[in-house]
Amino acid sequence: MKRYIYLFLLLLTACIDPYETEVEQGQQYLTIDGTITSVAQVHRVRLTRGDTYGSIFQGLIRPVTGATVIVRDNLGEVTFLEENEEDRGYYETPATFAAVVGRSYSLQIQLVDGKVYTSFPEKVEAAPLIKSLGYQSQRIPVEGEVNDASGVQLIVDIDDPADQNNFYYFRNSEATYVLETRPDLYTTPPPDRSPAPKDCCFTCFQTETVGNQSYFISSDDNFNGLSTRLIAGFIPDNGRRFVNTYRIDLRQLNVSQEAYRFLRLVKQQSEISGSVFDPPPANIRGNMISLDDPEEVVLGFFIAAGESKKRVYIKNSDLDFVQNIAIIPDDCRVVPGASLLPPFDWRPNE
Repeated sequence: MKRYIYLFLLLLTACIDPYETEVEQGQQYLTIDGTITSVAQVHRVRLTRGDTYGSIFQGLIRPVTGATVIVRDNLGEVTFLEENEEDRGYYETPATFAAVVGRSYSLQIQLVDGKVYTSFPEKVEAAPLIKSLGYQSQRIPVEGEVNDASGVQLIVDIDDPADQNNFYYFRNSEATYVLETRPDLYTTPPPDRSPAPKDCCFTCFQTETVGNQSYFISSDDNFNGLSTRLIAGFIPDNGRRFVNTYRIDLRQLNVSQEAYRFLRLVKQQSEISGSVFDPPPANIRGNMISLDDPEEVVLGFFIAAGESKKRVYIKNSDLDFVQNIAIIPDDCRVVPGASLLPPFDWRPNE
């Protein structure tokens, strides 16, 4: 019996050689995300490198810096973009730049290693005007949670032109809202946590940019030449945005058919539920190519579009449902980006 015990102990203490395997790092694809429109403003192009699906470094995104980036139209007019020194990898046009309706534009990039990339030309079509911009509350059940998530859904009314095929892409622009805090509930820092109410300030104005959690796009195949209503955006309720008044500018872009197809594929990919039966995330190619190696995979899309804007003031009293107030027990001025003064064009009662 003892022999078996000794043998068992010997097996437990025996050395086991570690199993080593090499995991191939995914290729770092260049990704380009850029949009110019017919509205004069700072337009941005973002250059990054990320790893392919399946890489052990998947999700690691690195800015591409030091590139030469230009936009060229079909008449030969060139605009240089400058890299933002504080936000590396972002390249910006002058604030006065606006794409001209009817012209075609290409994005051209030269990296520090000398490699050159270009987009296929994108023609700018006029964007129909937004006739009206409305909103409504939207509740979203959350699995495993007692309380629903919620937010505000943006809805546009447009008269679609009959003389052209239109492809709509809606994007949120800068927003400002009345920020209400409770400085009267302020307490000293730990460990004391003693009441130390402040007299000021209860109300500020907070400016932010809230990106959509999904892609709001539409083709006029089913309503060409007709008046129609479209869901154009969603703003999540974080317990602060809709306590009083929230203002947002909605951008309506009239993109090319190729851009619409790209955005639709990205939308479909981003909305995959994540079950084991879903296809794996795909690298979706856009309209960018390498002039040095036509076989190189370049990701992303350069969009040139006509743009129209509409502003709306969302008032708490008009909403059917809002989240419980997220109380900030301090002076509203301590919140980053908050200001006591409203924007010069703040006119909620017009």
